[in-house]
Amino acid sequence: MIFDAHCDVLMKLWQDRSLSFYDGASLHVTLSGMAKAGVKVQCFAIYIPETVPEEARFTVALEMADIFFARIVDAFPSVKFVRTRRDIAALQEEEVGAMLTLEGCDAIGANLVKLKTLLRLGVASVGLTWNFPNAVADGAWEKRGAGLTAFGRRVVELLNEAKRWVDVSHLSEKAFWDVIEMARFPIASHSNVHRLCPHPRNLTDEQIKALIEKDGIIGINFVPYFLTAKKNEAVIADVLRHLDHICALGGENNVGFGSDFDGITETVAGLGTVREYARLVNELYKHYSAEQVSRFLFGNFYAHLPE
Repeated sequence: MIFDAHCDVLMKLWQDRSLSFYDGASLHVTLSGMAKAGVKVQCFAIYIPETVPEEARFTVALEMADIFFARIVDAFPSVKFVRTRRDIAALQEEEVGAMLTLEGCDAIGANLVKLKTLLRLGVASVGLTWNFPNAVADGAWEKRGAGLTAFGRRVVELLNEAKRWVDVSHLSEKAFWDVIEMARFPIASHSNVHRLCPHPRNLTDEQIKALIEKDGIIGINFVPYFLTAKKNEAVIADVLRHLDHICALGGENNVGFGSDFDGITETVAGLGTVREYARLVNELYKHYSAEQVSRFLFGNFYAHLPE
C-alpha cells in the first residue's frame, strides 16, 4: 500500500475540465493508475496558480474543492473521502482514500473565516505558502526570508486547535523555525535534502533533525531538480539517496513520499506517473526490509495523521 502526500491533479482538472480523472492521458495521477500502483491514500492539493487574481483565489479554491468531491470522490464508488486515521482504517480492501489538502494560504488572504471554511470542507493539511510571500509568511524564494506574521501565528494556532497538519514545504527557513516552535503536527509533504541537492526548496540537515525531534514527517518528492543538480538526469537511485540520508539522520520512522505528480513537467526517469510507482517499490526492496518498505510507503504517514 502507498500513501502519497502530495499531488496537483486538482489544478490540472480545474485548468482543463475535459480531462478524465479515471484515465486522463495527460495526467500523472489517475484512478486507474492508482489501482495499478497500489496507492491506498492520495492527498490532493488545492493549489492556486500565480496567474489567478488575488480577489478570485478563494473562489478558485472552492472550485477545486468542488472538483475534488464531484469529479473524484462522488464520481467513483471505490474512492472514499478520508481525513483521519480512523477514516483510513475503515477503508475496505477495494477502496482508496482521497485526502484534501491546501498548498499555500494565498487563497485565504488575511481572513481566518476562509481558512475555517476550508477546514470544514475537510482540508486535512495546510501548507502556509507556496514559494512567495503572503499574509501568513515568506516563501522559500522570497529573498527577505521573514518568518511567520502575526496573522500566520493565528493560522498555526487554529490548525493546532483543529488537529490538522501544518505543512512546512515551500516556507522560508525563518518561517520553518517559527512553525517548528509552534506547531503540534508539522510535516513537510513534499521536500527533499538540501545537503544532497542545494535547492532553496530543500531542507537542511538541521531542519530535518528538527522535524524528526518534533515527530513530524517528510515526504520525499520526485521533482528532478530537487533530487539532483545534474540537469534532466534524475533517476530512481536519486530518490533512494534522499531516503537514505533522512534515515541516517534518525528519520526512519519519519519519512515517506509526496510525489508532486501533476505539479511538475519534468519527471524522474522510470518514475513518470503514478503507474510507475512499482519501479520505486522494487528498488526499495533491494535495500530495505519488507517492514521498513511498508513504513516508508504507507505506515509512517498513516501513523503521523491525527485522529
